Amino acid sequence: MEIRKILNNNVVVSQNGSKQEIVVMGRGLAFQKKVGDEIDHSKIEKTFVLETHGISEKLAKLLRDTSEKYLDISAKILDYAQSQLPYKLDEYLYVALTDHLSFAITRHKQAIHLKNPLLWEIRKYYKQEFQIAQKALEIIEKETGIALGEDEAASIALHLVNSQLSGENMATAVQITEMVNTILNIVKYHFKMELDESSVNYERFLTHLRFFAIRFVRKEKLEETVDQFFFEQIKLKYPEAYICTEKVATYLKNQFNWSLTKDEEIYLTVHIHRVTNRHKLK
Repeated sequence: MEIRKILNNNVVVSQNGSKQEIVVMGRGLAFQKKVGDEIDHSKIEKTFVLETHGISEKLAKLLRDTSEKYLDISAKILDYAQSQLPYKLDEYLYVALTDHLSFAITRHKQAIHLKNPLLWEIRKYYKQEFQIAQKALEIIEKETGIALGEDEAASIALHLVNSQLSGENMATAVQITEMVNTILNIVKYHFKMELDESSVNYERFLTHLRFFAIRFVRKEKLEETVDQFFFEQIKLKYPEAYICTEKVATYLKNQFNWSLTKDEEIYLTVHIHRVTNRHKLK
C-alpha cells in the first residue's frame, strides 16, 4: 500500500485492494516520506474509506490548520453513529465534524460557551441523533478530558441530521428544524392539545414532516396524482384536520412562497387526523 497523497506527517491518502481511496492515520506515518513510498503497516492506527471524490482535498486543507486528533475523534463518532442510524452518513461529515470539534474545544478552552437556540427542538424532534450526540460527548471527553455541554450535543446532532441532505449547509438543517417546529405548533394550537410524543402516530407524523421539509429545501415537488373526487372525500371525512392543513398551507405560502399540491394536502390531512384523533380517543 503506497502513499498517494500526504495530508500531514500523521495522515496520508492511499488506495485499498478494491481501488477505493482510503485515509490512513498513524503517528509519524509520513515523516520523511514522499508520494509513491510504501506505507509502514506497523504505524497504521486507523483507516477509513472515502467514496466521494474531492473529500480528501477538503481534509488536506482543513488539516493545515487543525490537529488530526480531531479527525480521529470524528471518525470514532461517525463509526458509532453509522452503526446506529438507518441512513447512510455523508462523507463530508469527516470534514464538517472535524472542523466543528476543533472550534468547539478551542472555544471551551477560552471559556466561551455558546448556547444552541435549537437545543430544545433538536432534543425533542431528533431523538436518535441527539442520543448519538450525547454518546459523542462521552467519546470527546474520553479522548480529550474535556466535557462539553448539551448545547454542543445539539450541534453534533444537527450535523447528523444535515447528513441526510448530502452535504448541504447547516443553515438548511436549521431551516428544516424550524419548519417542523412551526407546523407542529400550528397543529397543537389549532386542536388546543398537547400531542402524545410517545405514540407511533406522532413518530410517523414527525418523520413525514422531516421528509416534507427536506423536499422543500431541495425544491422537490410531488407530481399531482390524486383525482379531485378523492381529494374532496378526504376533506369531507376529516374536516377539522383539513382546516388545520389549510393553516399549514397558509404559513408555507406566506413564509416560503410554497404552494402545496393536493397530494401533499392529503398526506398532511391524514397524518394530522391520526395524530390528533388517537389522542382524543385516548
